[in-house]
Amino acid sequence: MIRLIYDGSFHGFLTSVFECYERKEENAMIVREALFQPLLDEHVLKIHSDPVKAQRVWLGLRRKLSPESLNNLYKTFLSEQPDMERNVLDFIRNAFQNPESAEKNFSNRATLYISQTARKVHREKHRMEAFIRFQLTTDNIYFAQIEPDFNVLPLIVKHFKDRYADQHWIIYDNRRKYGIRYDCDSGAVTEIQINFDEQLTGTFLPASVVAEEEPHYQQFWQQYFSSVNISPRKNTKLHVRHVPLRYWRYLTEKIAL
Repeated sequence: MIRLIYDGSFHGFLTSVFECYERKEENAMIVREALFQPLLDEHVLKIHSDPVKAQRVWLGLRRKLSPESLNNLYKTFLSEQPDMERNVLDFIRNAFQNPESAEKNFSNRATLYISQTARKVHREKHRMEAFIRFQLTTDNIYFAQIEPDFNVLPLIVKHFKDRYADQHWIIYDNRRKYGIRYDCDSGAVTEIQINFDEQLTGTFLPASVVAEEEPHYQQFWQQYFSSVNISPRKNTKLHVRHVPLRYWRYLTEKIAL
């Protein structure tokens, strides 16, 4: 068995799939570099991401699968689960051999895995769209920090680009150490990395980098949130189900007034 080691990117994964077929490796394993642990007497191939090879695989899948299935495949890749590569590779093999079975046969392990995992990632995407809270900085940039369970930044770009088209903003994933920056002047979205110093490691920016009016906006929002709550109808269990505790540290309304 050969193990194909890739850089963790979607292009890198699709390039690895291309190499599996190019080399006729039916029992190959694709492993992202961050999870790779060398074993004795094994055959390892380091894969370099190739956009041309990746595009050939993607175009081949587009001819075999519906847009919904392609979307689910990509969402599953963004889940970053340890067994993701094995299941997605099996799904792709099934898609090339029998597209209808790959999409609809939920007795197949890979098909069921894709469906279930994509649903979880989609749920996390919607939560991020609802729970992200921005802070206005002294540079007139709206900044938000998140730590989603899955790598959903690529999925939420359109939502925030459409909703805040007239503002500069940054959404930064603290868990994966990268973010997306939107420039409202050019309409460009770019991927960025930030080297935070010690004073910027909290969930909210320090007073020295936020705009003068930002604390007032936060206070208004907290007061509004408090005023719309009806104490006799308080249902903490239901609230936590819809707004899990792990998100509270990034929610302005959860800071004590």
